[in-house]
Amino acid sequence: MDGSASLPIFDWGARSANVRLTKARADELTAAYQRAVQGAFQEVSNALVARRSLAEQADLLVRTVAAQAELARTARQRYDNGIAIYLEVLDAERNLFAAEQQLIAVRSAAIQNDVSLYTALGGGSY
Repeated sequence: MDGSASLPIFDWGARSANVRLTKARADELTAAYQRAVQGAFQEVSNALVARRSLAEQADLLVRTVAAQAELARTARQRYDNGIAIYLEVLDAERNLFAAEQQLIAVRSAAIQNDVSLYTALGGGSY
């Protein structure tokens, strides 16, 4: 030991300023983390609500498609038996097609929502 001091005795407050700066940065990072966690919870909550809603819509549309298919079948039978005009058949088939398109759209939205839920739960990102 040569007796020389490697640390200054007086630093004019630099150390305490560095401690305050480090503490402020830690507080900022903690707040950012808390915002990210809250955002993730919100995304999961939204995706779960949408999932339930889309499932209910799909169930309703499945029944609608079945009813429209029955109406189209009945209209075709009425036409074949000479009771109705062909316009009735076309109208019933158009309604069936529209219901099927709605069901496909809701099922597609449900799949997209499942991907969003998977991502919100940490399953990956794009």
